[in-house]
Amino acid sequence: MSAQDRLTDALYGLGWGTVKKLPEPAAVRLGRTIADLAWKQRGKGVQRLESNYARVMPDASPERLAELSRAGMRSYLRYWMESFRLPAWSRERIKSGFDPKDLHHLTEGMAAGKGVILALPHLANWDLAGAWVTTQLGIPFTTVAERLKPETLYDRFVAYREGLGMEVLPHSGGTAFGTLARRLRDGGLVCLVADRDLSASGVEVDFFGDTARMPAGPALLAQQTGALLLPVTLWYDDSPVMRGRVHPPVEVPESGTRAERTSVMTQALADAFATGIADHPEDWHMLQRLWLADLDPTKGRP
Repeated sequence: MSAQDRLTDALYGLGWGTVKKLPEPAAVRLGRTIADLAWKQRGKGVQRLESNYARVMPDASPERLAELSRAGMRSYLRYWMESFRLPAWSRERIKSGFDPKDLHHLTEGMAAGKGVILALPHLANWDLAGAWVTTQLGIPFTTVAERLKPETLYDRFVAYREGLGMEVLPHSGGTAFGTLARRLRDGGLVCLVADRDLSASGVEVDFFGDTARMPAGPALLAQQTGALLLPVTLWYDDSPVMRGRVHPPVEVPESGTRAERTSVMTQALADAFATGIADHPEDWHMLQRLWLADLDPTKGRP
């Protein structure tokens, strides 16, 4: 392991070991202080976040985008402070920490016994939403995690999420899809963060007026297993409670090839994600390149 990898692993270990012991007001203040310092330094992550917000709000002035990126960094650090502290939260604190709307789409879908896929963008705190599902609803679920470097850091994340009641599969290795399909055929729940493609097999979608690529997995799983596909969006307000909405199901088209049906369904997911992101852009933690024109200038629209 390189010195940089050891430092990265140690910093995350410090977060989970120390921040979770802080009183909640102190953790909130610490997160805001770190966020403001990072924002003032204008590093690559902050610049990319601001660039992504410019696509979401193309008419925003430079001053408005700067305000938005500062709020975005505060939201991002709120996510980290909450995540470091979640293992120490009581069941009651988890139950009171999330207030989703239109939950009936999920509960009725689970009651039907055909399995449910929840697809989310990188909005607010998806780990807290997952912990709420396992704690408040008592529904276990399976998810997929990107393999991080160093391996010890990936192991930390897996242990953290498994400690919250999730079954975690590695994104790489080729076996995740089959396991997810089996869980769904058994009437289970699968949760996937689905606004950024991590493979070469993503689906091109129109996203805020330009082309991006999103994973095909949620749509393919719904077609192959008959499971219900539900988009979910999350956001913060000025309270300690995270808000959310379960959107209506994405239907499988009655006609077309598998690729055509997958394209239509993935576009529907992107449209649902866009509504949540447009309403609460500061809670979209996308500090990486997403649009094809940013990944490869030759791929953008004229």
